[in-house]
Amino acid sequence: MTQIKRILAATDLSAPARHAVTRAFRIAGETGAELTLLHVLNQGGLEQLRRLLGTVSAGVEQRLMDEARERLAMLTAELGPLHGSSAGIALASGRVLSAILDQADARGADLIVVGARGEGYLGRLLIGTTSERLLRRTLRPMLVVKQTPHEAYRRVLVPVDFSACSTQVLRLARAVAPGAELILFHAFEAPFEAKLRYAGVEEETLNRYLIAARRDALARLQDLSAEVGLDVGRVRQHVEHGDASRVILAQEQELDCDLIVMGKHGQGMMEELLLGSVTKHVLAESVGDVLVVNQPPAEKGS
Repeated sequence: MTQIKRILAATDLSAPARHAVTRAFRIAGETGAELTLLHVLNQGGLEQLRRLLGTVSAGVEQRLMDEARERLAMLTAELGPLHGSSAGIALASGRVLSAILDQADARGADLIVVGARGEGYLGRLLIGTTSERLLRRTLRPMLVVKQTPHEAYRRVLVPVDFSACSTQVLRLARAVAPGAELILFHAFEAPFEAKLRYAGVEEETLNRYLIAARRDALARLQDLSAEVGLDVGRVRQHVEHGDASRVILAQEQELDCDLIVMGKHGQGMMEELLLGSVTKHVLAESVGDVLVVNQPPAEKGS
């Protein structure tokens, strides 16, 4: 079973970003993972200061670093005992995305945790191309925290498309939320469904196909659960007909899920080149947290 051994939580030290840090402490406490808190002194901010002041001395930069280190230490002292975990502190200066990725690689992070909102760079994390750049450039799972983490994850929605990534997605869901109920989910549509209806294919014929597709999907979900070795009493299989993005978000609300765990790519060729369109939509529109899992390199092309 997949284990979370090392977590990197990036924070800009804003109030909203505190949610991500708190969730990272919770997960570290539940899994026994080693946690590191990272703050990056944004190169763009320093360059702006230089434009305004004409120069920024090394002493000013050092004072900013010292203040950040002190605030990270205060977070660790406050949150660590509450969640039965501790954290190391890392500081960096430069381009924020590159610094996060470099630190994750250097520390062998099994999970990167960021906030959905914040001040500065993390405040824009889910807007435009910034999140896509971060997700596209890392092979590591990334948890985007949107909610205040009052408790451990209770119910986790795990949408799968039966691509090579599906097994890894399910394993990471169990590793990140070991005590939660898992809802293994598949959304399906008939190939060329709209065109078939337009072409006059009888509704009865389409319905027979949809019934067969639903039955096949449920069987494959059961096989996937067995392959990962999940306790049948801790996982539900659920299949819905409809557009994947719309149905996933509807199920999140209907089933009261507080975390969605899904793959970074879909099955199509273009989905391998970009962050999958379904994943982008769910990241932008979900109410709860979202964990995006990249397809393992060894499985690509399989």
